[in-house]
Amino acid sequence: MGLLLVCNGGFMLLATLMSFFYEDGITFQLFLAGLVTIIAGALFMLTTKDHKKEIKKREGYIVVTFGWIFMSLSGTFPYLFTKTIPKFTNAFFETMSGYTTTGATILEKIEGLPEGILFWRSMTHWIGGMGIIVLAIAILPLLGIGGMQLFAAEAPGPSADKLHPRITDTAKRLWLIYVGYTVAETILLQVAGMSFFDAINHALCTLSTGGFSTKDASIAHWNGDPIIQYIIIFFMFLAGTNFVLSYFAFKGKVQKVFRDEEFRVYAILTIIFTIIATVIIYAQVNVEQSDYHPMVWGELESDFRHSLFSVVAVITTTGFVTADFTSWTTFLTIFFFGLMFLGGSAGSTSGGVKVVRHLLMIKNGLLEFKRTLHPRAIIPVRYNNRSVSEHIVYNILGFFILYMLLFIIGALVLGFVGLDFESAIGGAASSLGNVGPALGDLNPLENYNSIPSVGKWWCTFLMLLGRLELFTVLILITPFFWRNR
Repeated sequence: MGLLLVCNGGFMLLATLMSFFYEDGITFQLFLAGLVTIIAGALFMLTTKDHKKEIKKREGYIVVTFGWIFMSLSGTFPYLFTKTIPKFTNAFFETMSGYTTTGATILEKIEGLPEGILFWRSMTHWIGGMGIIVLAIAILPLLGIGGMQLFAAEAPGPSADKLHPRITDTAKRLWLIYVGYTVAETILLQVAGMSFFDAINHALCTLSTGGFSTKDASIAHWNGDPIIQYIIIFFMFLAGTNFVLSYFAFKGKVQKVFRDEEFRVYAILTIIFTIIATVIIYAQVNVEQSDYHPMVWGELESDFRHSLFSVVAVITTTGFVTADFTSWTTFLTIFFFGLMFLGGSAGSTSGGVKVVRHLLMIKNGLLEFKRTLHPRAIIPVRYNNRSVSEHIVYNILGFFILYMLLFIIGALVLGFVGLDFESAIGGAASSLGNVGPALGDLNPLENYNSIPSVGKWWCTFLMLLGRLELFTVLILITPFFWRNR
């Protein structure tokens, strides 16, 4: 955890360089925040250098969860030192939202903030996107510590695909792809007309499926530049795809990508949902405005683009917005609320339940009909032409039941602290799924500042639960976890 703080301080110094370059007046405060974080991390490392360097499963869960909390606590320093977010509760909410790539914000005016702080907000997304722990396991071997236990606790989805026998090499390959995509999107956005500052910030937030923007209107600021929005759509879709598939594609094994069941379902669902949204927007929003409404390509393209953008942004839990989907129709409001529970692919930077879990639950449900007719038959669930063990199926079913239970409890708590029905269920689903925009008073055009302080702390807890896939955090509050072995 000391090492994580040192790395976090290093990223703050990057924000300091950005602040210095743009002369935004907060360079010294950012430098001080980075220095304090690095010193704290170094002290952690010095005081524990003689401890036994062995990480087993229990230690893995502790390091992942508390590592995330310590990173979020230290991540508040740039906001507090510069007084851009003077209240600790708000600063912690913004930081946790950043590291968990939720993208929910308490800021009401974003465009007036110093460039160094805007860049730091984006960096918190980028650090958390692939997982601060996956970054750390590429460095931990230098200290004589193995990292497989950390990867198992951090890796999203039912299983962690290994690209290489050595876990550190896996982490390096994943980060190389991650960095490569970020650079590519930055260049493309700049060529399409964004300034360099806006381009790099949005690239950091897209590949991490975060959603923080440098503009008050988010990506709607560029509604007159379709090419910018299509570029972001493309990279949001990539970020919601299993990064292992990207590795196979770069190695020339493209057939592996299209043979993957989860990727096919993910792509097909995106297309189907986009068509549904486009048809409804065009028919109900546009046609109702007049008795005679001939099909105009410009309007149809705009409806398609906003539909595609919103569908991909919600499925991948990125949270960027080009329009307020809650203002279209009641059906589409419920439609997008449902998409908050879908999530992207396992092994991606997106949050949510994940497509593969839904796929395996549906397959198992359908097989129950066969098992009812043939109670003695052994009928396993198959995924990618392989049998899935009952242990994994039970784990997924348990995860989904727990996820829905936490959503209900989450909504009840938000309702108890004063939110209306739509805002409570939307805020709970969005926080737990790391989506960002929600319903009611938390719709895509609003922020989370109106939530009482207790509600903000509760939302940060839901964000952490969702980002670390529930079990990693909740296992720490079970009595048997802390009993002597």
